[in-house]
Amino acid sequence: MISQTARYALHILGHLVAHRGELVRAEAISRATGIPANYLSKILNQLRKGGFVDSQKGWHGGFAVRDRALARPIRDVLAAIDGAESVDRSDCIFGLPECDDRNPCPLHPHWEGIRDSYAAMVSRTRIRDLTTG
Repeated sequence: MISQTARYALHILGHLVAHRGELVRAEAISRATGIPANYLSKILNQLRKGGFVDSQKGWHGGFAVRDRALARPIRDVLAAIDGAESVDRSDCIFGLPECDDRNPCPLHPHWEGIRDSYAAMVSRTRIRDLTTG
């Protein structure tokens, strides 16, 4: 349901939450998460622009999760990385252009529940909950 980039963004934030209060160098994040360094750099830039992380350049620089971002839902992260439509799913699992209670596809009742559960989960789960320990 989410892209590899969004999955990586959540891993990065989880790592930074686990090291809250520290500046973590990109190389250390890459090693700990297994995210390739070039890809990591692009994602960190998106997270910085989205207001999720702060960065500091220089010898003692690195990245840190912003304190005020900790209470934000992961929905915000997914929307920043993959676009709002990635979390506001109204698509039909069959790919039909019209699928609703009056004109359902064969999987509509099941997909509707999954879609609603997914929306609730990404709205309820906060960035602070992503700690990977």
